[in-house]
Amino acid sequence: MKAWFIFMFQISLVMALFVFGLYVGVYLRDKKLVEEQILTSARAHFQNIVLTRMWNASHGGVYVEKKPGVETNPYLDNPEITTKDGRVFTKRNPAMMTREISELADLHGVFQYHITSLKPLNPGNMADTFEQKSLLQFEQGTKETTTEEKRGESVVFRFMAPLVTTKTCLTCHSKQGYNIGDVRGGISVTFDITPTKQAIETNRLIVLGLIALSSVLFIGVFFIFTMRLMRQLQSAQQKLATLAITDDLTGLANRRYFFQRFEEEVDRARRYGSGLALIMIDIDLFKKVNDKYGHPMGDKVLKEVARLLAANIRTSDIIARYGGEEFAILIPAMNMAEARLAAEKLRNVIEVNDMVLDGPELHVTISAGIADIEPLRNKGGSLRDHLTKNADRALYTAKANGRNRVEIHTPRTERQLPLS
Repeated sequence: MKAWFIFMFQISLVMALFVFGLYVGVYLRDKKLVEEQILTSARAHFQNIVLTRMWNASHGGVYVEKKPGVETNPYLDNPEITTKDGRVFTKRNPAMMTREISELADLHGVFQYHITSLKPLNPGNMADTFEQKSLLQFEQGTKETTTEEKRGESVVFRFMAPLVTTKTCLTCHSKQGYNIGDVRGGISVTFDITPTKQAIETNRLIVLGLIALSSVLFIGVFFIFTMRLMRQLQSAQQKLATLAITDDLTGLANRRYFFQRFEEEVDRARRYGSGLALIMIDIDLFKKVNDKYGHPMGDKVLKEVARLLAANIRTSDIIARYGGEEFAILIPAMNMAEARLAAEKLRNVIEVNDMVLDGPELHVTISAGIADIEPLRNKGGSLRDHLTKNADRALYTAKANGRNRVEIHTPRTERQLPLS
C-alpha cells in the first residue's frame, strides 16, 4: 500500500509540474506578445514624430499665425514674419512642433513626447534620470531604451531612441558643434499602460486558478482511476492467493496450505502446552461411485461431503482436502476424547444425509482416524509427521474394522498395523 501511495504521489507531482509548466508557458508567451506589442507601439510613435520632424525640417520649419496663446520660440533667430495685411506668423521648428504635439497628445490622454539632449538649447528640454541615462547609452552605440514607471495609481511605458544629426539639423544646431551623423539628443515617448498591466495581472490570476483547478481535476481523476486499479489488483491478488491455497474442486484448503497451518498449530501447541488433534477422513468405497456413476458424479460427492464437513466444525478448526477422497481436519485445543466426539458427529452427519445429486440417491459414509499430540510431546523428529502417521494408521484401522466408524490411535494400534 505504501508503495502505491509513493507511486501516486510521484505521478501526481509530475502531472502538477506538467500542468504548471504548460500554463506558465502559455502565460509567459502571451505576456511576451503583449510586451512586444507595447514596444512596437512605442517605436511607431517615435517613427511618426521623427517623420513629422523630418517633414518640418525639410521645409525649413513652418509658420503659424500668432494668435492669442501662440508664443514665439525665443531660441530661434528671426522667428517672426509680418504679412502685407499686418498678420504676424511665428516659426515652428521641429523641436517646438514636437513639444506642442506632445502637449496636445497629453491633453487628450494619449501619449507624451519629450525631445532632449545632454546640451539642450531650451532648459525645458532638460533630460530626466531615465533620459539622461539613455542619452549616455546612445553615445555608446545603444539603439533604444525602455522602462516602466509607477506614477501614482498608473503605470507608464517609456521608450527612447536617439536623434542623429542630419544636414537640415545644422541650421539650428551647428553652433553647438554637432556634425552630420552625431547623436545630438533623443526623443522619449511615454504612454499609459495601466489597462494592459491590469489585464496581464488578471491573466496571471486566471492562469494560477487554471493551474490549481486543472491540477486538482487531473490528480483527482488520476487518484480515482488509480485507486480503482489498485482495488482491482488487490482483488486479483487476493483471488490468486486464495487459488494458491484452495482446492479447485471442493473449495477447501489444499494440501500445501494445510501443512503450512499444521506447522503453525504444532508450534503453538508445543509452546503453550495446548491440545491438538488430527482427524483423517476417507470416503468409504468411493472407487465404486466413480466406477458405477462416473467421475463427474464422484466429483459431486466430494463437493457435497466437503460442504457437510466444513459446515459442522468450529471456525477455529482447519479442514483441507488431503488428496483424492481423503480429508484432514486439525482441531486445536482439544484432547483425544473431545476430538473423538467431534469426529463421531461428522461421521453421523454424512451417514444420515443421503445425497441426491442430479441423479440417483447415494448413501455415502466415511471412516475417520484420530491422533493426539499429547503422547508425542517428548518424541524426537517432526511432530507433524508423527501426528499425520498416527492419524493415518487409525484411519487404516477404521477401514479394516468395517468402515463407517471412528478409530483413535493407540500404541496397540501402532503395534498391530502395518506401516504401509
